[in-house]
Amino acid sequence: MTGPAGSMPREPSAIDRIAEQYLSDQTAQDPLFATEIGVAGHDHLLTDFSPAACAARASSARATVHALAEAHCVDDVDRVTVATMCASLRREIALAEAGERVGDCNVIASPLQAVRDIFDLMPADTPTQRDVFLERLRALPECVDTIIDGLRHRIAHSPPLAQRQVELVAAQASTAADAIASNTGPLAADPRLQGPLEVALSDARVAFGALIAVLRAEAAPSATAVDGVGRERYLRFLPAYLGADVDPDEAYAWATDRLSAIVAEQAALAHELLPGASVAEAMAHLDTLPRYAVHDRHEFVVWMQGLSDRAVEGLAGTHFDIPARLTRLECRLAPSSTGIIYYTQPSADLSRPGRMWWSVPPEQEVFHTWQETTTVFHEGVPGHHLQLGAAIVSDDLNAWRKLASFTSGHGEGWALYAERLMAELGWLDDPGDRMGMLDSQRLRAARVVVDIGVHCRLRAPAALGGGTWDAAKAWQFLTDSVAMDRSVLRFELDRYLGWPGQAPSYALGQRVWEETRTAALATHRDWTLRDFHTRALALGGVSLDVLADELASG
Repeated sequence: MTGPAGSMPREPSAIDRIAEQYLSDQTAQDPLFATEIGVAGHDHLLTDFSPAACAARASSARATVHALAEAHCVDDVDRVTVATMCASLRREIALAEAGERVGDCNVIASPLQAVRDIFDLMPADTPTQRDVFLERLRALPECVDTIIDGLRHRIAHSPPLAQRQVELVAAQASTAADAIASNTGPLAADPRLQGPLEVALSDARVAFGALIAVLRAEAAPSATAVDGVGRERYLRFLPAYLGADVDPDEAYAWATDRLSAIVAEQAALAHELLPGASVAEAMAHLDTLPRYAVHDRHEFVVWMQGLSDRAVEGLAGTHFDIPARLTRLECRLAPSSTGIIYYTQPSADLSRPGRMWWSVPPEQEVFHTWQETTTVFHEGVPGHHLQLGAAIVSDDLNAWRKLASFTSGHGEGWALYAERLMAELGWLDDPGDRMGMLDSQRLRAARVVVDIGVHCRLRAPAALGGGTWDAAKAWQFLTDSVAMDRSVLRFELDRYLGWPGQAPSYALGQRVWEETRTAALATHRDWTLRDFHTRALALGGVSLDVLADELASG
């Protein structure tokens, strides 16, 4: 996909112009998305979540698919752009037409979290930046009004909201203003802005209070107590997040087998760590070892940063080509407290670096590095930071391909592939760190079983009492299967219940990456592992179908 060194830059095509026009439409219609991907010019605005605005976004996607069908591909770059855009946009349109994009309400990826978390990404070092921050904050009440409009439309027209998600989002809304306020220190220190900031934060609290009232008084009474969305709805969600069509029953059976294989690996390693011990006993033993314990959250961030820096230095030029412009990765504490670690990509001009965020639960006092070493590789290098950054610095890809072409199956599948790969490359030879990687892989396999089981309402295993999968059986299954802090695991389950189809995309995406690598190296016997990675990452974000086709053909 990339031309030889010294070649002329690729001339933008008609397909590129269509893709970039769509990106321009996306960022204008969704300023939060613009900030998230680092496109400047919209940082003073917030997104309109009303039914009319959601319909306008779907209309823009339809128009783009139509334009792509009429345009002529001039090269392979165009061909991949068309295949990826059409596949992802058609799946998104299907969700929009089914009413799933209006009034969305879940604990991790709905309008409340988008509004709350965007302020984490906003700089406030200069007077201009602080003015932009304040202008966006002042826009929050009007934005919340559109969230309420969307909720009321959803209540009136369906699909039904889940009672559990409504209640949890209402609780999150009660702390949202405080989370935003935690980012306003530079504004509070600016004499010009102290008064306006106080008013804006007060207005934000009132707005979130209004949202809470609607959630509890209007959404909760009409919400369903059933967490699973059912097979018909699920078959729209899963392909959209995975970036490929898959049979849920086959995926469920595969994940069950995969989980058993991982448990066997853990059992062998447990015996190595502590002869005769079970997996749970070996993990409990690891938690007692001082070399894996960090007792201060700020020291934990320092540990993350150090490991990330060593990975960048150690992998560059060996099994990966890491552009010099991507060697900067910042590790930070997040103002929220959900317990997850996540990554935010660099801005388009790289002025904002890629960042790894740790959202620490208030009750967590000890951090066990044996559990999180693999997570640093997942979020940083060779995971998301290398994957997303490699697309951003590409000379061949249009702006949509660089910044906005992300499907969870491709992106999260790569990051999970990167975890297992680091074990292959010797970075997880420490038995504790390797146990942590296996526990991470075990969680992702368990997610597939839980997500498909609950949402497709499959029959639960006899060990869980049989019957139909539900939240209680899912909790028992996860607590039996995963050695994760229970407060974090509870959030994980709530996330799966409210975000159908996303959780399985990690392990199912990893499966495609591993199968693609095997097939590509068998077909192209002169390729090294580094060649495979370089060619795969040069594609940017693509659907998994496109990934497999491109790497097989070379």
